[in-house]
Amino acid sequence: MSNDQPTSGQPPEDDPFLKKPREPQPPSSGSPYDSAPPPPPPPYEPGAYGGGPYGGTDPLAGMPPLGEPGKRILARLIDFLIISIPLYLISLPFGGAVEVASNNNRSNDNVSNVFNQTYSGHQLLWSLIGLVAYVAYDTYFTHKDGRTIGKRLLKLRVAMLNDGRVPDTSASFLRAVVLWLPALLCCPCLWWLINIVLMFTDKPYRQGLQDKAAKTVVVSTA
Repeated sequence: MSNDQPTSGQPPEDDPFLKKPREPQPPSSGSPYDSAPPPPPPPYEPGAYGGGPYGGTDPLAGMPPLGEPGKRILARLIDFLIISIPLYLISLPFGGAVEVASNNNRSNDNVSNVFNQTYSGHQLLWSLIGLVAYVAYDTYFTHKDGRTIGKRLLKLRVAMLNDGRVPDTSASFLRAVVLWLPALLCCPCLWWLINIVLMFTDKPYRQGLQDKAAKTVVVSTA
């Protein structure tokens, strides 16, 4: 599959979420007197592991089900609050991390104001500080065991799409940057909207843009 990426190093043997290898089948002698072959396995359910409708080997076979979009959104909100509340409190002695920009035409163009925000130097500084904090938080916990605090509470986990292992440092960092860079410095409303829509509509793996970039998937650990 085009989404797969080669693994680096050996995954830990005790990771309960790694995909399980298939059991080897005994070779057949081809004799007409051999016993009848075992019955075929039950048909694969396309929705059981988030894939399968396109034929071929399903990269999620043997892994837990995909994480529910509602739980993913709630987990992300928890992670956002864990970082943003302390960051805002720290910024208060310096004037606060958020400034409300005045706009003389606000009453005439409210929708345009949402997508066209002008950052002051103060806002840009705190946005950059916030970007470092969010990216470091996501990278550390995703590389540690695939679970941020929000995902741990909601019983979710980030896994590599091709084999289910915990993402390495480079994949974790790339995922965090793609998620938070546009959200904090460019187009937050549009970026979150796109990712929320993808959680519900992307087939077959419900990947957000950060998952597509890092070749990861979010699965349930419940």
